[in-house]
Amino acid sequence: MTTLARAGWIAFASLCLLAGSAAAQPANFGCTSRPTAGGQTLQCATAITIVTEDGAKFELRDRNRDGRVDSIELSHKALLIEVPKKPGGNRFNVITPQAIAAVRGTKWTVDAANGKTSVFVVDGSVNVTRPAGGGQVVLGPGDGVDVEATGELIIKRWPPARVAALMARLGQ
Repeated sequence: MTTLARAGWIAFASLCLLAGSAAAQPANFGCTSRPTAGGQTLQCATAITIVTEDGAKFELRDRNRDGRVDSIELSHKALLIEVPKKPGGNRFNVITPQAIAAVRGTKWTVDAANGKTSVFVVDGSVNVTRPAGGGQVVLGPGDGVDVEATGELIIKRWPPARVAALMARLGQ
């Protein structure tokens, strides 16, 4: 293999690591991975913890280009994210086709499936909006919202059975 061909292959492989399933993600942005029941757990250098549902499709992002994950694009299945609170810190975002969930420090889940995004807060608060506008809510502990392409964003207290089912999918 020529040096030029090898360099092209390495560049292609590096791009492939930036997208895909949870298994491909930990090599980026200072995150390490370990298998867990139902998926895996990513532990990032910034003390951010991301628990993935098996088969979750997401992409880690570094919006401010400091080499650390500060955003996730989620297209399928669920994640449980824990972001430590830090003074003056930028918001951490999870972006799906239907919603943007933004926090400064909290523990919450985001589940994207079947044209809907569901956000549930374990601890802290989460601001949820649509990418194109059209509503905004702030969720507190025990609150959830189901976001579809249209319609009002309605905060609901999730019943224990719904919370338990989602957490079980995440090995919690």
